[in-house]
Amino acid sequence: MSSEEYPDIRGGGSLIVAWQVKDKPVTVVGGGSVASSRVGHLLTADANVTVICPREGLSAELRHRLSRSQISHIPRSFSVSDDLPSEGPNRPAMVLVAIDSPSVSTEIYTACHSLHIPVNVADVPHECDFYFGSMYRDGPLQIMVSTNGNGPKMASLVRRRIEKELISEPFGSAIDKLGVLRARVRERIPGNAKNDMRRRMRWVSLLSEKWTISQLATLDDKTIELLLQNLDQDPPSYDDLRQSA
Repeated sequence: MSSEEYPDIRGGGSLIVAWQVKDKPVTVVGGGSVASSRVGHLLTADANVTVICPREGLSAELRHRLSRSQISHIPRSFSVSDDLPSEGPNRPAMVLVAIDSPSVSTEIYTACHSLHIPVNVADVPHECDFYFGSMYRDGPLQIMVSTNGNGPKMASLVRRRIEKELISEPFGSAIDKLGVLRARVRERIPGNAKNDMRRRMRWVSLLSEKWTISQLATLDDKTIELLLQNLDQDPPSYDDLRQSA
């Protein structure tokens, strides 16, 4: 096989992944507008968020979150010895720093690295193990635009273009319904053998290609049950299924 058949590799990017932090402890250092934005992302991901900053530094939004028990708050400045345990249930899964002191930020960054704790220092790309991006969300659908820390405003502009294209169709609802269907298909075709997995994946993939986004969004229990009667063959088109119902 010739080298022309392989795609060229262009380095300099980031590995963009969906990081699962549900029920994990995450520490946010700082209480201003940037910290508030970070906390919003974390709560969307169901993290257990602790904000560390003096009480007077807590933004109105974070005071609102605290009053509803959505976050925990330690009303003092960050302490490496007290707030970065090397082990135990309070060891943070990640640390986000959003304060105005470059020296303290670097101290926290260095301490996190020594403990192998991922850290992000706002607006200091070389002190970040990961970056935040501009997010578009529609239910389970999440799209992040990243500029690798080079141009946050440009990421926002690109995200708005994507949103403009996607908002006209019910992608979130379609994905929700497709998730229910996948679970039901797995009930009918259980097992982790390769053949079982391939059969499930192929069948759901074919349906996703045959049906439009709007059609997938109409899936309900009755329609799913009708579809499951066709597991031994390729899934029917939307129109064929309606005619046979």
